[in-house]
Amino acid sequence: MHSLYLASSSPRRQLLLKQLNTPFSIIEPNIDETPADNELPENYVSRLAITKAKAGFNQLSIAQQKTAYVLGADTIVSLENNIMGKPTSQQQAVTMLQSLSGKTHKVFTAIALYYLDKLISNVVVTEVTMRPISIEEAVTYWHTGEPKGKAGGYAIQGIAATFIEQINGDYYAVVGLPIFATSELLKQAGIYSLTSNRYQNWL
Repeated sequence: MHSLYLASSSPRRQLLLKQLNTPFSIIEPNIDETPADNELPENYVSRLAITKAKAGFNQLSIAQQKTAYVLGADTIVSLENNIMGKPTSQQQAVTMLQSLSGKTHKVFTAIALYYLDKLISNVVVTEVTMRPISIEEAVTYWHTGEPKGKAGGYAIQGIAATFIEQINGDYYAVVGLPIFATSELLKQAGIYSLTSNRYQNWL
């Protein structure tokens, strides 16, 4: 019997993974998230997701590892190939939102599944267009507490939804975990199916 683990402390990712209606446990790996020099956004986010999955796997006991499937994920915001981090101050948050104001940026979300010395991964890219945002709005938004710890300084599932003019791609990927791509990854590993044995008594 397999055991699925989510290598993430993000409440958003935990809620999204629950939508697949499959049991999982939480592990919280601590990794270095510093980008390498000139590292492209897609390469960076993929590396972090893979590193999280492997680090989470290595936190388990040898006995647990025999049946463990560890899912790692990471999300970043990029404007013109520049990686935007998570703001830690009002000034950083306002600067980020002002740079995104009235423009289209990309959100990269990577997922990686590590198990039995095997690794499968995917990167989902979503384009997000924001309306013009005033400095006053950016400052007010910072004081809601929502931008703290969020890639690019905003949370699309919260008040920042009022900033979004258009989205081209996967909304759930912007929140933090692309549900469709994740289900496909788990299917590829042979551990997820909507018609698995636990549902047979409904048929």
